[in-house]
Amino acid sequence: MLQARVWMRRLLGVERTVVEGVELDGDGSLVVCVRPDWRVRRRCGICRRRCPGYDGGESRRRWRALDLGTTRCYLEAEAPRVSCRRHGVVVAAVPWARHDSRFTRSFEDQVAWLACECSKRAVSELMRIAWLSVGRILTRVAAEKRAGFDPLDQLRRIGIDEISHRRGHRYLTVVVDHDSGLLMWAAPGRDRKTVRRFFDLLGPERCARVELVSADGAPWIEDVVGERCPNASLCLDPFHVVQWATAALDEVRREVWNQARRAGQTAEARALKGARFCLWKNPEDLTGRQQARLAEIAETNEPLYRAYLLKEQLRQALKLPAAEALALLEQWLAWARRSRLPAFIKLAQQIRAHLSGIAAALSFGLSNARTESVNTRIRLIARRAFGFHSPEALIALALLALGGLCPPLPGRNG
Repeated sequence: MLQARVWMRRLLGVERTVVEGVELDGDGSLVVCVRPDWRVRRRCGICRRRCPGYDGGESRRRWRALDLGTTRCYLEAEAPRVSCRRHGVVVAAVPWARHDSRFTRSFEDQVAWLACECSKRAVSELMRIAWLSVGRILTRVAAEKRAGFDPLDQLRRIGIDEISHRRGHRYLTVVVDHDSGLLMWAAPGRDRKTVRRFFDLLGPERCARVELVSADGAPWIEDVVGERCPNASLCLDPFHVVQWATAALDEVRREVWNQARRAGQTAEARALKGARFCLWKNPEDLTGRQQARLAEIAETNEPLYRAYLLKEQLRQALKLPAAEALALLEQWLAWARRSRLPAFIKLAQQIRAHLSGIAAALSFGLSNARTESVNTRIRLIARRAFGFHSPEALIALALLALGGLCPPLPGRNG
């Protein structure tokens, strides 16, 4: 009998647990009656400190365990309460489950691992649990993993960006460590208050140790970084500078298209409307037809072609080493101011205002590429799960999958 209980404990993957008996429930489920052994009894479910008993609880409880073959399995035990000096009266901790959970630890670890590898709907079908339960499990597992160590302690170079995770302008602010490439922090919102929450969590001492911060030029990021990180250099990603130039070029294209349309030049207006892709693409990526269209624009529409040349020279300048790029950028700013193109005159003013951030990005070779990569993977997680009911569930899954917090499958720790 003793050997059978040891085998059952190993089969369930639980430790410091005494198996009292096994029975079949009315629906065919396997119910294993257990109790914590003497070493882990009467401990607070939150802080795990030994505490005096309060009462025997309301009744026996069940925790869903991993299925045994095709049969559902539950652990059943008493749920006494203890009186903790810090947390008051709480249910006593059990070694097979996390606090305030109705699933065993191995069950939740497997759900978390599966959620990182496949869709949330597939997880709920395979593990036979509700859709919302998956999100709650992810939140518990991520919180426990984050409590085990401080991932913010060694931050020196970080990237801050926002990502839209749902329709209706629902955004997350994400912080990525450039050295490890891991997602360090995320929270709902896209404003100064959200960024301040991260730096409040970081604390003044660790904020002073931050050396470089990459961003996309958003004022709500720049202002808070300048306020909280006095020793950090803000790096403006060159990709976003080229993106500004592409937007200015498209503004010029729409302007000349509207002029042609108002003048009754239908054929030219139609050609300009279809020319945006050959203006956006890099010259080396143009097809033969697009090259012909670009040559036609150079002959017939000098302002639009001048805007295209301004965009291309800026793109090429930002690829050069820092000293050469900054020298060429000064010449480009002078050219843009004299271009007689309002969109590029405004762009020159914008680049001049962010010149120090662009210079820092070129000097240190820091871009927002890692942050954009993490954003792309967060979008993939959201799409794979067919959306989330709350941003907290998405954040928990993103931290598990992209923050190095994903637990191993039960029984595979080695």
